[in-house]
Amino acid sequence: MEHEHIVSSFDEDLGRLDSIIAEMGGLAERQLADAVDALSRRDVALAKKVIESDKQIDLLEEEIDNFTIRVLALRQPMAEDLRAVVVALKMASNLERIGDYAKNVAKRTLTLSAMEPVGNATQTIQRMARQVQSMIKNVLDAYGAHDLAKADDVRMRDEEVDLMHTSLFRELLTYMLEDPRNITACTHLLFVAKNVERIGDHVTSIAENVHFLVSGDKPADERPKNDLSSQTIVE
Repeated sequence: MEHEHIVSSFDEDLGRLDSIIAEMGGLAERQLADAVDALSRRDVALAKKVIESDKQIDLLEEEIDNFTIRVLALRQPMAEDLRAVVVALKMASNLERIGDYAKNVAKRTLTLSAMEPVGNATQTIQRMARQVQSMIKNVLDAYGAHDLAKADDVRMRDEEVDLMHTSLFRELLTYMLEDPRNITACTHLLFVAKNVERIGDHVTSIAENVHFLVSGDKPADERPKNDLSSQTIVE
């Protein structure tokens, strides 16, 4: 009877971890959506809200940290159970970083809102962000359902984000070359685009951890990368 009680309690612990991760993921997805919406609409109030709301994600990560330490100490999980606890801890770190990058986008928006728009750069960032938001949603679904195929699909989709980032990098360099007055705004937009691209990288890391959770192994193939911005030269 005692053994059943221990197992039942541990199931509740794992369920609690899943619940916190789902809450963090939902907040991170919302933060990115609001940050990019604030950028596109030049909405200073919404940008400030995103910056302030980042504290909620930080608090949830701290809760995950404390909870996993307690679970490891009291339950001493092994095999699949240990993987579940370790993956939750890693996912919380990734989601916290996603929140930070969304906050960074909002901070840049405060500055960009006082400048003239530059070309179609904001629309391209919106397209990037929509792709990344979809990846966040799908990777959280993959985690909740232990869906290996869905996690692997998310991992491969980061390549599309890289391609968009490289294209936008070239576009912004062109705007700067055409008119030096665009340099300040374009520099801020370059940082915004990089923040969104980095969010995609963290989502991909989550997908790899879900793969590990379900299969017990890391993905065998290298993650596809097509971010060529570091090699881009505009004549």
